[in-house]
Amino acid sequence: MSSNRKDRPKEGVEPGAWISQAAAAQVRGISRQAIADLVARGRLRTLEIGGKVLVRRSDVAEFTAKPPGPAPKAKKPPKAKKTR
Repeated sequence: MSSNRKDRPKEGVEPGAWISQAAAAQVRGISRQAIADLVARGRLRTLEIGGKVLVRRSDVAEFTAKPPGPAPKAKKPPKAKKTR
């Protein structure tokens, strides 16, 4: 019997640590499309198994949204005055 079976999870992958996008939406109380948007933006770690995209349960629980609007611009240091 081979130990390299395809139906076994990869080492370091805990099956209970990953949930579907629909389950993640229920946990957060938002739409599945909102979770898919977070996945597309790279805000949640994913694992694809059998064509299904799963998200890490702990990432969903600990997720904090960024404030709305554009990111603040970095302030430029004041220009040095020229001396004559």
